[in-house]
Amino acid sequence: MTHTPPTPDDSESGVSSEELSAPVPVLSELVIPPEEALTAPRTSLSTKKNAAEIIAQLPESPWLVVAKNRRVNRDWEALLLRAPENARRCYQDLCTSPMLRKPRRVFPLKGKLYQGAWEYEVTSSDRVFYVPDEHKRKVLVYYAGTHPKSAPTPP
Repeated sequence: MTHTPPTPDDSESGVSSEELSAPVPVLSELVIPPEEALTAPRTSLSTKKNAAEIIAQLPESPWLVVAKNRRVNRDWEALLLRAPENARRCYQDLCTSPMLRKPRRVFPLKGKLYQGAWEYEVTSSDRVFYVPDEHKRKVLVYYAGTHPKSAPTPP
């Protein structure tokens, strides 16, 4: 005679199978095409670091960071390959405090044409231009790449 352990009854736990299979609402509902979620930097696994430290590196994201379109996201991914640590820091700052000024690193652009736009100096030759929306808690990245001669105009 074989003995099988009893399976927990869903009625006992108070959670129905419908609730378990219900989709969880996500911030991606705020992503309006042709926008797409900006590719998050990967954390590298190391033998010295445990899982808790790696999870701590990922920002708790009160801000949704999106790319204006696929081209911007592709340029961002190229930036991730060129300067991974700096791009990771940039991503963390955009997710947590995109409107916090950092001297010679993060600042709002001046002029009527650039109202609401910010610049992030990722490296001496790479920039990210973005527009934060405080009401939606959303950051729209509209340029990522090498330092242009003049700042690109925001959408």
